[in-house]
Amino acid sequence: MRLTKNKLKLLNPAIQSAVALLVLSGGNVVHAQDTGAAPVATSEEAVNKVVVTARRREETLQDVPVSVTAFSADQLSKVATPDITALAVALPNTTLKASRATNSTLTAFIRGVGQADPLAGFEAGVGIYIDDIYLARPQAAVADIYDVERIEVLRGPQGTLYGRNTIGGAVKYVTRKLAPKTDARLRATIGEFGQKEIVATASTPISETARIGGTFARFKRDGFGKNLTTGGENYDKDVTAARLSAEFTPNQDLFIRIAGDLTQDDSSPKNGHRLIVGRTSGAPILGNVFDTRANLMKALGQDQEVKAHGVSATVEYTINNEWSVKSITASRKDKSYAPIDFDSLAVVDMEVPALYTNKQFSQEFNLTYNGERLQGVAGIYYIDANAFNKFDTILAGAVPTSTFTSGDIDTKAWAIYADGSYQLTDGLSLSLGGRYTVDQRDAEVLRQIYLGAAGSPGLGNPSAILFRTDTDLRGGVLSRKDKKFTPRVALNYKMNADHNVYASYSEGFKGGGFDPRLNVVGTRIPLAVARAGYAPETIETYELGLKSAFNRGRITTNAAVFYSDYQDVQIPGSVAIDTNGDGRDDSFAGVTTNAGKAKIKGAELEAVANLTPNFMVAGMYSYIDAEYKEYFSAGVNVASARTFQNTPKNSANLRVNYDIPLPIMGHGGKISLIGSASYKGATAQFETASLIDQESYKLYDVSIVWTRTDGRVRAGLHGKNLGDKHYKTGGYLFPTLGNEGTLTAFYGNPRQVSATLEYRF
Repeated sequence: MRLTKNKLKLLNPAIQSAVALLVLSGGNVVHAQDTGAAPVATSEEAVNKVVVTARRREETLQDVPVSVTAFSADQLSKVATPDITALAVALPNTTLKASRATNSTLTAFIRGVGQADPLAGFEAGVGIYIDDIYLARPQAAVADIYDVERIEVLRGPQGTLYGRNTIGGAVKYVTRKLAPKTDARLRATIGEFGQKEIVATASTPISETARIGGTFARFKRDGFGKNLTTGGENYDKDVTAARLSAEFTPNQDLFIRIAGDLTQDDSSPKNGHRLIVGRTSGAPILGNVFDTRANLMKALGQDQEVKAHGVSATVEYTINNEWSVKSITASRKDKSYAPIDFDSLAVVDMEVPALYTNKQFSQEFNLTYNGERLQGVAGIYYIDANAFNKFDTILAGAVPTSTFTSGDIDTKAWAIYADGSYQLTDGLSLSLGGRYTVDQRDAEVLRQIYLGAAGSPGLGNPSAILFRTDTDLRGGVLSRKDKKFTPRVALNYKMNADHNVYASYSEGFKGGGFDPRLNVVGTRIPLAVARAGYAPETIETYELGLKSAFNRGRITTNAAVFYSDYQDVQIPGSVAIDTNGDGRDDSFAGVTTNAGKAKIKGAELEAVANLTPNFMVAGMYSYIDAEYKEYFSAGVNVASARTFQNTPKNSANLRVNYDIPLPIMGHGGKISLIGSASYKGATAQFETASLIDQESYKLYDVSIVWTRTDGRVRAGLHGKNLGDKHYKTGGYLFPTLGNEGTLTAFYGNPRQVSATLEYRF
């Protein structure tokens, strides 16, 4: 648990310079009101109003010794933030994006730790929480932003503070509690590509102790491109969402919330842009990266569709001024019909119709103590989850085949955790935490090859002829249990009211599992190895940070440096294979690798300056050096030829906000001129280099917003990606499969201009 001399030597000059800057200038994680284009803070009082619950209790952002960034509802509204993926441009060492071929499945990485594969069996490296409820699966996790109080993003392992393991970090989506008086709000958006959105929210008390409320949201937009085969849309959006809640306060010490939410995504299948000419047909590369020639539109006879819903009950009871207890009970389900046309051509060359279903039940109890010198939280957590997927891999060739793959993964996990902080002196405090986790994983995997390109019985073709069964691991043969204790220790020294330095050591853990695409025959994996599955991954992180405020909070600088020792990194992937020995790849299979060792070091600097009461400048710069040290393939250490995916070495963001007092129609108000410039360094999409990788790029956003003095009316004009930069966010890489070869890329949103109007009744 000590930062040895050898580990200190690994901190390169860039990080050592950041340490010097940290000491000279002071710094902390950016304030909530300073992230994005934020309302101007003009006094120390305004800074101290920023309250987060990063440690499961209310603390000011400046006091919490954790790398956390917070976004308030007002900030998100002011710049028309569409969903949580848009937050990444202002977050150090963070990648949040929609997964390839999807609109609503989330890929999240923080400080090099994450998970890009959305299949059953692979858990996220970054925990996504809605009101402290962990989302076990990435499907439907690209949450559109509505009915939100704030969003908090924590970097580094958080296992001693949260119910589920969060080895890389956590994104907390905190919804708004119901108002004590009748409250109604309406937000409407129109924009390019036929964008039309509406969010309506209302709540009212029905007695002195009970309130009810709900939100309905509709997000609709035409495609950025066209499907040249079907005439339909590509990259369109058609999402409906709703949330209902009831809150009860029988007395001043008891709070109960019952909530339910529903999301339905009826967007068209998102298909990629081919980066290579058709190998057989010579089909050219299309000029518009958002256009496609894909012909697969259905899975199991269903149009593409994602449905997700959940219910929860939260009970909080304040025992006395020091003790409080909380219970969080939740159940969630989602179902996705996903027709994925890998080759993006009008012919049937490599197509994958798929079905994903997920369900989970979780229960958490925690006890919070808030004494004069000691504060802390302790809890127990249980989750019972099932993730199931089945899909066909339909491949053209000398003998067309349809490979059916089914993965059914059960997870039962429980944990106990505690984290407390004791104030040793007026300025010095010590935090200690620990977590004990037990993960039980059981799986069933079936893989069969059928003749022809019409699909398998499992995907709606009962007349298919079975050629061979490559994998049949059902009946309880795949089972593993992983146990781990992970500690955390932090020392926090508040030098004075404005400067707060901390040093911490924390460990993270994510249990092992089984690849749901396992091919015992084609990849010649020994049965014993298949039954063992892949191992857990662990991380040890050292962090040094300093949080400061100057000139009564008008200027803040926030910095942190970190070093992580990452062991047994879980890297799922798919590889093309030759199953019949004829020298031609005729299928693909999942191969999950535990890369033995990796070292990650980095620095993060965030700052804000309120130059005048009306003019704010803020910025972020982050650096990360993530490197594999041990990565064996076929018995050979290939670490020097592997790189970390979704982890750009350099990221930066610069934001300005200038408020102009301007009375309109007899009402006071102000116009805010908001600008943002973001930079992302070169980004690898996989561990090996390919055409899908994205070189460094810049994005520019501008907003002009009028807000009435009383805050009830806001109107804005917003431009996103004004440079119309085309940048890759993912892709499929199987150039040797099928007759045409598959090398397709997916892209982030092009330039969009929209207008918003918000009214609070």
